[in-house]
Amino acid sequence: MARRKFIKAERSKKLEKEMLTCTFCGFCKSVCPYFEDNQWDPAVARGKVILAYGLAEREIPADESVLQRMYQCTTCKDCERRCPSNIRVVDIVEAARADLVEAGCVLPAHRKIIDNIKSTKNPYGETGTVDFGVPVHRAEIGYFVGCTGRYRLPEIPRHAMSILKKLNVDFTPVEEVCCGSTLQRIGAKEKDVQRLMKANVDNIRKLGVKKVLFTCAGCARMFKEEYPKHVKVDFEVEHLVQFLAKQDLKLKPFPKRIAYHDPCHLGRHLKIYEEPRKVLSMIPEVKLVEFAENRETARCCGGGGGVRAADPSAAQRIASRRVRAASEIADMIVTACPFCVTNLRYGKDLIKVDIEIKDIAEIVDDLLVT
Repeated sequence: MARRKFIKAERSKKLEKEMLTCTFCGFCKSVCPYFEDNQWDPAVARGKVILAYGLAEREIPADESVLQRMYQCTTCKDCERRCPSNIRVVDIVEAARADLVEAGCVLPAHRKIIDNIKSTKNPYGETGTVDFGVPVHRAEIGYFVGCTGRYRLPEIPRHAMSILKKLNVDFTPVEEVCCGSTLQRIGAKEKDVQRLMKANVDNIRKLGVKKVLFTCAGCARMFKEEYPKHVKVDFEVEHLVQFLAKQDLKLKPFPKRIAYHDPCHLGRHLKIYEEPRKVLSMIPEVKLVEFAENRETARCCGGGGGVRAADPSAAQRIASRRVRAASEIADMIVTACPFCVTNLRYGKDLIKVDIEIKDIAEIVDDLLVT
């Protein structure tokens, strides 16, 4: 019989009081996208709390089953909204993940991401450059493209830059590396995340930028919530929807039904709900419809927290449920995150329904009157 491996779990130990607050009521089961998918208690928040506590107390070994269960979480934060005890579930999950990684317990898909970022500064391992046709120069407005936009959906940053040009905004793309969100979500070493943070902030500061715009919800959340804990952020951070909501946009009519999907990082994490809806409501003749679960109750697309890399089938099934719900009320899903666009389209591939899925930058640019 193989020797059972117990780990130090020092980060998890610091949250033991938080874990002991859990009453195991199971309210989290009603909203967890992973529990809805597999109906296994270790996949839901209360199960994660038990596992994390067991790791911290050295009562549960860090075997393959525990490793897999701790990564069955998109960090969508909906369980925290539903929790009557106000437990910081995401903090517990990410602390346990960091303890596992430090102990050498890493899923193969996540090891590849860590290695890719170390060698190429992006999680996809891409070594080529993408030319967006806008030179880097000193400007008060900067635009942070993000890895998914740059290497998987470059049409989204192209549309974002086109919008800024049409609005006569003097902006510059920033010289960037991965924001570090992916590493932090999967529990990679803190020093590696901080190294990325410092590189990005230094590059932005050199350009004299006073405000940085984002189209990636995950990147925006990192700069807004996580960067200030480790580096000095002396510039304003805004998602593109916040910037556009303050503009007097002249848009062409679009007589379609649009359902807006709230990205978890933009919604529950940053509380940005009304700005994207305000932008979409500027479109003449559009009918803005809502999912049954919207704003703070919006269901996760299923792609975050390292899930898309480690368990793509689950990510696809979770996304497909969101897409099917939209197909019953709308002609198009619009969201404000390239990663959500990617995973929602992945979910659509599974169920083959007739609905378009776009980022808000795409539709605004297509309809913007110049």
